[in-house]
Amino acid sequence: MALDYIAFGFFLVCAASFSWLVDYSPWRKKTLTYAMEKRRSEWMAVLAKRDLRMPDTAIMTSLHNGTSFFASTSLLGIGAGFTLLSATDQVMTAFTDFQFGFEMNRIEWEIRVFGLMLIYAYAFFKFGWAYRLFNYVAILIGAIPQPGDGDVDGAAARAARMSSLAGRHFNRGLRALFFSIGYLGGFVGPWALMAATALIVVVLARRQFLSRAYKAVM
Repeated sequence: MALDYIAFGFFLVCAASFSWLVDYSPWRKKTLTYAMEKRRSEWMAVLAKRDLRMPDTAIMTSLHNGTSFFASTSLLGIGAGFTLLSATDQVMTAFTDFQFGFEMNRIEWEIRVFGLMLIYAYAFFKFGWAYRLFNYVAILIGAIPQPGDGDVDGAAARAARMSSLAGRHFNRGLRALFFSIGYLGGFVGPWALMAATALIVVVLARRQFLSRAYKAVM
């Protein structure tokens, strides 16, 4: 039981530390996320100089569709959690047959499932808020006047800031889904939870700092 607490604490520390690293640390300006925030500002600056903005409308549609897809996926995850809770007896029997090398009682199983559902609920709220913010971005883009007709730069800056906020919440929701994969290791055992969590951190850190995508953007 003590090892379970240690593994769960390791998961929380890794998730919180990585979020701090990407969103608030002094190294955040060297991440792929920050680089894309700068490109969002460049996008709005270029948009403000265009008379026809149909390509920008298509981009916003794509962002809306992606956010909606992941929000729906998070809801499906929550529904799957309820299904697991309703089938606890069958699952416990299956775990006993597989003999993973550790024992899990009904309460421990349900706690783990509730934890997974909380992760999906957090992701859903992040995606839901990001979807709403992208709606605001679309409105702010529509409010950008044509070149020479008003405060084009100020309107573009507002749209860029809102777009960065929407992207930030979307990224946090996506990060929660990634860490939920590491959390699944807890259903196998505490060592599997720590190993899966460490692997997720390594993969995400590489994507933020050393990936080809980062080099392409920079």
